[in-house]
Amino acid sequence: MTHVGNWRHLCIDMQRIFAEDTPWHVDWMNAVLPQVEELAGRFPEKTIFTRFIPPLRAQDMPGAWQEYYRKWWMLTREHMAAEMAELVPSLSRLVPPARTFDKRTYSPWTKGALHQTLIAENVETLVVTGGETDVCVLAAVLGAIDLGYHVVLLSDAVCSGADGTHDAALELLGDRFSVQLEVCTTEQFLKLAAG
Repeated sequence: MTHVGNWRHLCIDMQRIFAEDTPWHVDWMNAVLPQVEELAGRFPEKTIFTRFIPPLRAQDMPGAWQEYYRKWWMLTREHMAAEMAELVPSLSRLVPPARTFDKRTYSPWTKGALHQTLIAENVETLVVTGGETDVCVLAAVLGAIDLGYHVVLLSDAVCSGADGTHDAALELLGDRFSVQLEVCTTEQFLKLAAG
């Protein structure tokens, strides 16, 4: 990696609902949090945090999402405390100047607003962190590639509740999308960003 151009840090769903004791708890989110804090803390003005916001009720979502939320009814907003959708406290303190972008699906690209914001700011590269590697991070990365962004995925700043599919997702992305995506560590990227 030699040049990233105009970049933004896209941090996926580092929220209390995944960090705390809920059915969606991601065991090792706290293990990657220091790397996310380091990057976001150094560059809060370049950071965009996505938040996965469940519906009020299952029937508020289209199609197969209704079945999904019938399974996870306890995490709909009708039953879940509203603050559980917030960012973890150490990241929430960075907003502003960091920004948040709420989404109802795995991908942050479905409504178009995030892409339009990035186009207006002439962003070329997205540095991706957060969770889960094999679900929302994967959706965000594939969408970013389709939209023409160069992606830098920080391997020590993404996490999942399933080790096997986390490893498989990193291997898939690094191998099959190597022209449009680079995998590196937070330290490697920070050295480049400092230069």
